[in-house]
Amino acid sequence: MTFPTWALAGFWGLVSGSALLLGAAIGYYAHVPQRLIAAVMAFGSGVLISTLSLELMEEAYKKGGLDSTALGFVGGAAAYTLANWVLARAGAKHRKRSGEHQRTEREKVQTGQKEGTEAGDDNGMALAIGALLDGIPESIVIGLSMLAGGSVSMVAVVAIFMSNLPEGLSSSAGMKKAGRPARYVFLLWAGIMLISGVASLAGYSVFSQFSPEVVAATTAVAAGAVLAMIADTMIPEAFETAHNFTGLITVLGFLASFFLSKMGG
Repeated sequence: MTFPTWALAGFWGLVSGSALLLGAAIGYYAHVPQRLIAAVMAFGSGVLISTLSLELMEEAYKKGGLDSTALGFVGGAAAYTLANWVLARAGAKHRKRSGEHQRTEREKVQTGQKEGTEAGDDNGMALAIGALLDGIPESIVIGLSMLAGGSVSMVAVVAIFMSNLPEGLSSSAGMKKAGRPARYVFLLWAGIMLISGVASLAGYSVFSQFSPEVVAATTAVAAGAVLAMIADTMIPEAFETAHNFTGLITVLGFLASFFLSKMGG
């Protein structure tokens, strides 16, 4: 039985997004040491950096040239940075932290100590939107990867899965310490997983009608947003605990993704 390409795009988006839910379950129930969480986060950062360098930016450049690629790359990073700044003011700055940062942030919001908030507010919605902001660019990439020949880039799927696992793990561990109930945590990540599938489907269905230059710019936008997300949220969490080992572990993650790309090629 042959499935339509758009359905496969949604399926692979769900597969990569499922790592968020799996990581959330591990982080919430397994009591993973913070040093290990930091190491996995650093590894996931290296995986994503390699993927956006070797897969996304290279493909964008081939399809649209330097102008479209550069404009999209900077635009994606700028858009993510602006949205992340707004969410940070609403109490979602530490959404990927596994330590006590989320609990402290929640208390500041609830007591009105956080600038721009009122006493009694909760940053739960900001956390949810932040998780969505982090996940959508990666998922769109999967759909875009299917535009060339109708088959998904397994390198991108595996790399995003490998990076989503520590994201869900670290964030849910921090949410638990902040007093978030299991129902909130798992409904959040299950929702993000489903939206990941929809975003991947949209990446294929919507942009299949556009020119190579538009597809290239969109791919670069996603790459820029992902790199900004790594620098703003993943690396700080990794360095918080792993310190001097962060660079080495990140390099190993980059090498793992590099190896996958060469095997896939």
